[in-house]
Amino acid sequence: MSDLVILRHGESTWNKENLFTGWVDVELSDKGIQEATQAGQVMAEEGLNFDIVYTSILKRAIYSAELALRQMDLSWLKVIKHWRLNERHYGSLQGLDKVETAKRYGDDQVKIWRRSYDVRPPLVSITDSNHPSNDKKYSHLSPDILPLGECLKDVVERMLPYWHDEIAPKLMEGKNVLIVAHGNSLRALMMHLEKISEQDIMELNLPTGIPRRYSFDLKDPCTPKQAGYMGDQEKLAHAIEAVANQAKPT
Repeated sequence: MSDLVILRHGESTWNKENLFTGWVDVELSDKGIQEATQAGQVMAEEGLNFDIVYTSILKRAIYSAELALRQMDLSWLKVIKHWRLNERHYGSLQGLDKVETAKRYGDDQVKIWRRSYDVRPPLVSITDSNHPSNDKKYSHLSPDILPLGECLKDVVERMLPYWHDEIAPKLMEGKNVLIVAHGNSLRALMMHLEKISEQDIMELNLPTGIPRRYSFDLKDPCTPKQAGYMGDQEKLAHAIEAVANQAKPT
């Protein structure tokens, strides 16, 4: 058996402010630092020991991985960072308040933008200063493969080749893997691993800072034998509810 743990980064400053974040590279909030630290403590208490770690190239994921690994005394582990694990690009919604956007466009439209499988948000222009081609993190990539805005289907299509080519083979070798990434890049992976339908994925809310563990038989590394969140289940329920209510007025 080999283990895969997926972890959505701790709360970011823009999560706290309830803004569409996407590829904007924001910091962890104080709560997010605590969440990532506690995630590491939970994994340590469960006796998990990883061989390799993957993150996106956004610092809220990178910092969360560092904080969690510190609690496990695994700071020495190799961490591979790749843009294909980035959050979905929210197009021209990035930086907007979710509640105010719902008031402007309607709850149903914003839910479609946030949760639907194949409807993209309003796109940015390739000439926009906020296009990823203007960020040095992506200077090695051709501008035409960088997103103007993504639906979950787009995230699946950019993330799964990296899963199949890079990460799944490590599980086949018997290695234990930790992925620290984002709500939508991890929803895309969950959709693949757990055979979640395009309709059901709309209602899947992934909480920040709570590890989800999968156990694989080496003979079939694409189908987990077990899956479940780790840690306090009451805390988990509150965290999932909080994600579901992000675009609702308080």
